[in-house]
Amino acid sequence: MSGNPGDAVVAGVERTLELAATWLHWDGAPRFSEDGHRVYTPQKAIRRYSDHLIDHLAQVEALVGDHESEPDGWHGSLVTFASDWVPFTEVDLVEARQRLIRLAQIYVMRLAALDPHDWDEPRGQNWTLRQIVDHVAPAWYA
Repeated sequence: MSGNPGDAVVAGVERTLELAATWLHWDGAPRFSEDGHRVYTPQKAIRRYSDHLIDHLAQVEALVGDHESEPDGWHGSLVTFASDWVPFTEVDLVEARQRLIRLAQIYVMRLAALDPHDWDEPRGQNWTLRQIVDHVAPAWYA
């Protein structure tokens, strides 16, 4: 087994923040997903990545505690809020950095508190903890 799977979240957060630092002079033009159905702006990318990390962290906690997960009620990437269109400023970058670094740290600490065998333990119809982390870690919203 390799190191703590939460390290992948740390890497994804670092990459997201690296990209976010280039958005300070965003031209206001949205970017579109490969399928053309989703609109992305800097604010939306940070919001969705944060929400994704929170959603799956709650899933990890529910699985570890042998509880039911909160049902998925997110609007997801198909919805773009009015607040997603505002410019992305240095203050936004600082806030995103603070939020995302802390979320990554929670993943690392939570997984470190478990026996490494728990990371790959089958969880019925759910993904393993490692699969959840592998899913949520990449910076693909950015």
